Amino acid sequence: MLDHDIIPKTTIMTSVSGKTTNGFTYEGEYDHANVDRITWSATYRRDGLFFGMRHGRINELLGIPLEEVDDVVKDDIELTWMQSS
Repeated sequence: MLDHDIIPKTTIMTSVSGKTTNGFTYEGEYDHANVDRITWSATYRRDGLFFGMRHGRINELLGIPLEEVDDVVKDDIELTWMQSS
């Protein structure tokens, strides 16, 4: 394997999608900014129409199991949208 074949962890984006409790759907991405921090962005829609975009950061993830990270990100995406509505 060559050095250019190795993708640094910070460049690997993970996609998430869901629906907020107030009926907006969202499509988002997140990546690991470092070992215990994630940055994310999400686009919100209702009935297919664009309603907004938000960005966020989650810190202190050292105790979170890898298989739960998606849920933590989705919760933060929902919370951020609900607080701004």
